[in-house]
Amino acid sequence: MTDPIIRIQKLDKSFGTLQVLDGLSFEVKPGEKLALIGPSGSGKTTILRMLMTLETISGGRIEVCGEPLYHMTKGGREVPADEAHLHHMRRHIGMVFQHFNLFPHKSVLDNITLAPILTKGEPKAKAEAHAMELLDMVGLAEKAKAMPSQLSGGQKQRVAIARALALKPRIMLFDEVTSALDPELVEEVLLVMKRLAAETDMTMLLVTHEMGFAHEFADRVLFFDKGRIVEEGPPDRIFTNPTHERTQTFLRKIIAAGHRV
Repeated sequence: MTDPIIRIQKLDKSFGTLQVLDGLSFEVKPGEKLALIGPSGSGKTTILRMLMTLETISGGRIEVCGEPLYHMTKGGREVPADEAHLHHMRRHIGMVFQHFNLFPHKSVLDNITLAPILTKGEPKAKAEAHAMELLDMVGLAEKAKAMPSQLSGGQKQRVAIARALALKPRIMLFDEVTSALDPELVEEVLLVMKRLAAETDMTMLLVTHEMGFAHEFADRVLFFDKGRIVEEGPPDRIFTNPTHERTQTFLRKIIAAGHRV
């Protein structure tokens, strides 16, 4: 048996009096493509943000690549992680956000090469050569010198994917990456993600309301409600024959709204 690349145990997260995650536990295998679905506010994005160390945990434990994420060993005992440990752990993980988060004053090429040069000390020529390979992969090699303001939303999101890949993460997190796009631009981003899923052995976690894409993309689907996993399983079963009433209700509403599953 291969050890999980992500292990989440009894995870709690509260914002003030609002409990967003409640004793959550699950594991992700290396190379697994996992879709997290459920109503807004059910804790899906919070999980990704905690894996990326953008949110702290309230209780429980996360391990990534066999190491604790928010804890470290010091003087023979486990203590809360310091910034150096978090920085060391972040190198395993890349994240693509809903709103691109590109630097508006830097070219496409500079957006992609900035982190490898600054955080990994890569020579500029090497970082730029890798960035051009990534831009070619996402179909935007001709936009290397363009500024973000000259790109469509779909193009910006494809650049954001290339930027996350530039640090060669073992785990990629996608947070509602098509929800800010016009409908006709969604497909170009999903095609890039399908190619990534098919051609790489990266572990990928996807939070999405695109149920049809989740069905095609995922090895396993987790349905969340109120900070807990209500149901999980292979996409064919979850989308065609869910067993839990809450999952059935959610998918009925999605289909009624005109989305395919």
